[in-house]
Amino acid sequence: MAEAEYDVIGREAWEKHELAWLSPWACPSAKSRGRAREESLCPLRTAFQRDRDRIIHSKSFRRLKHKTQVLSLPESDHTRTRLTHTLEVAQIARTISRALRLNEDLTEAIALGHDLGHTPFGHTGERVLRKLSIKCGLPGFHHAEQSLRVVDVLERDGAGLNLTWEVRMGIIQHSKGQVDVRDGFNLESPSSTEAWVVRVSDSIAYLNHDLDDALGAKFVASGDVPRDILRVLGESHGSRIDALVRDVVSHSKEGRVEFSEPFLEQIENLRNFLYVSVYSHESVKKEEPKVARVIETLFEQATNEDGLEPREAADWISGMTDRYAIELFRRIAEPHA
Repeated sequence: MAEAEYDVIGREAWEKHELAWLSPWACPSAKSRGRAREESLCPLRTAFQRDRDRIIHSKSFRRLKHKTQVLSLPESDHTRTRLTHTLEVAQIARTISRALRLNEDLTEAIALGHDLGHTPFGHTGERVLRKLSIKCGLPGFHHAEQSLRVVDVLERDGAGLNLTWEVRMGIIQHSKGQVDVRDGFNLESPSSTEAWVVRVSDSIAYLNHDLDDALGAKFVASGDVPRDILRVLGESHGSRIDALVRDVVSHSKEGRVEFSEPFLEQIENLRNFLYVSVYSHESVKKEEPKVARVIETLFEQATNEDGLEPREAADWISGMTDRYAIELFRRIAEPHA
């Protein structure tokens, strides 16, 4: 029996499919604003598919598996890491994009790259590195900006990944609170509908998995969660994600990705509950002085002993995994141990 023959769907066919199928509010690959450095086109993959693949194969992506999300890594084998968080964001974002007929490949590339610049030890590590950076005259440190710096400058031994403009903007725009202007776009207003989807998906993912991890670690009990949150969003981890995704899909229109008012109210209530009961939990707080000592020691070693500029020191430390930072700290602080 002869082998079956299959039509190969190359880049051009896929680009035509996108133009015919995607929503008017989507960003087709063929209409990308391109890359900083021109490259020959791939015969099989669209520009956004290539960006996704470059991110997945990058060293900074692999290191995410050993970076803390919220709870320190040794807590449990089931505790989220920065990598599992990234994968959950990507899955949620693809589901929303598919339902809204947006560009799934662009959405996925942004989602996979959004946290590449995150520090070890979660947001505690980020706060310490921000203070040290400001003290040395730098404008500060934010993981979204660092993620863009990783793909633009630091990956491939300084050559960067040369990603498309749309993916780069989506990466730096994924986090609220970034008031700045890059390439003519205010970071408070995402440059594509796909970038909006990733910002929303990031919130859906972390709010729900941080609660799930906190319940698993017994920081809180299910009875501690306010009833209005559970009544609107759902009683279980899976039901909450499903409800949030369905709500945002049903209430998004004309390029705006948003929740209904009842859901938005309970999202904020859940966020406030997590800040009080989880992010400020004594088990998390007691780690902060330890994290500060580790990062301050490494920063001092880098700038005073190794001769690195503060910007280079921030790049070096933010790229570390938790375990590498701890190992290096021990070598410096306890050289004869």
